[in-house]
Amino acid sequence: MNTFDAMKDLATPTQREDQSAELSPALYRRIVWRLMPLLLAAQVLAYLDRVNVGTAKLQMAGELGFSEAVYGFGAGIFFLGYFIFEVPSNLMLRRFGARRWIARIMITWGVAAGAAALVHTPATFYLQRLLLGMAEAGFFPGIVLYLTYWFPARQRGRMTTLFMSATAAAGIFGNVVSGWVMVHLDGVAAMAGWRWSFILAGLPTVVVGVAIRVLLPDTPGEARWLSPADASAVRLALVPEEAAKLAVKGSARLPVTDLLLLAAIYFLLLTGLYGVGFWLPTLIKSAGVPNVAAVGFYGAIPYVVAIVTMNGFARRADRNGTWPAHVVLGAVVASTGFAIMAFGNQSLPCVLIGASLGCAGILTALPLYWNLPTARLAGVGAAAGIAAINSIGNLSGFFGPLMFGWLKDRFDDATAATLLLALCAALAALLTLAWRARSRRAMQRQTA
Repeated sequence: MNTFDAMKDLATPTQREDQSAELSPALYRRIVWRLMPLLLAAQVLAYLDRVNVGTAKLQMAGELGFSEAVYGFGAGIFFLGYFIFEVPSNLMLRRFGARRWIARIMITWGVAAGAAALVHTPATFYLQRLLLGMAEAGFFPGIVLYLTYWFPARQRGRMTTLFMSATAAAGIFGNVVSGWVMVHLDGVAAMAGWRWSFILAGLPTVVVGVAIRVLLPDTPGEARWLSPADASAVRLALVPEEAAKLAVKGSARLPVTDLLLLAAIYFLLLTGLYGVGFWLPTLIKSAGVPNVAAVGFYGAIPYVVAIVTMNGFARRADRNGTWPAHVVLGAVVASTGFAIMAFGNQSLPCVLIGASLGCAGILTALPLYWNLPTARLAGVGAAAGIAAINSIGNLSGFFGPLMFGWLKDRFDDATAATLLLALCAALAALLTLAWRARSRRAMQRQTA
């Protein structure tokens, strides 16, 4: 028995038994090609608008005199605004429809992202990041909820992973292009290159937001490219899954303890993701790469590794129903990578190897993680529950950069900060095992 076969024991009973709820291959492919390119473009811009501040920092911090702690607080305050507006925003999506609400989110956050070019003091930096978080609130959980309208669980893991592949693509695209922009547009129209990097990230977001308003159907029944029979087939594929959730007492809404446990796992995983996203350019520069364009090139390497790894593991997890096991595996790999970064004496090979393992592990775990709550949430409970988990978990984006910056200032290197990332990933693995055990006990009580 190999390692992955042994991991099947971590899958929940309902996950392993759900073998029939799938769309036909032809219908599945048609939906994927109609929906996913637009959603992928939106996610690329979402992650880019969040973390291109990491590359911009290489010029911005020096020009404006920002300390590591000021940068860390500004990078993280985004997530306070995100936290406050997350649940209301996701409920609005359910009320007004995905097309209208996701378009509204993207247009307003595109404007807020471009406004970073006007930053000139710590206070204006904090304000811009706070407004950006408020504008973007609801986007990611809204997409997770939206995918449940189209794909049953045994195909949704691959779709969530494909969607989050855009995060890796944004890391590749963002690091390389931001580095190029900062070097080649520096001084154009009397503006610094880092200001241009923000403007050129915000404009496409507005354009894609308008495209979503025009092209994205809210439900299968509204898709003009689906026949009535195909739209009915999509709904019927989801019926057994939704009925199974509602048939189990309390499954449409999670107990508070379960919700907090899931939020803690997500918090810890995102700490690793944002640790890499916000600080990798700084770590590469500290490893002896002074050229901004070269920093962007090296910063893309971990995301290339991740985009290959995460999709391969997603297919295996969906096929075997072993989503919790793959979350654990990804978290352990990430923890190992961050430990290599911590103990590698800031050498470039150790930074790149460690960051590659960290990115691959975290970006394997994160999309498959969403099969844990969506397996038990339905209806309004799904909209509120997904948003609550995401908003609490995303507070890591505030506390993580703040702690990373403070530790880096305090110890004058990144060893303690990267060890914090390794510890967070290891705790995420342990808490996922605890979630699995808790879910198994709950299922046994309900079926007894």
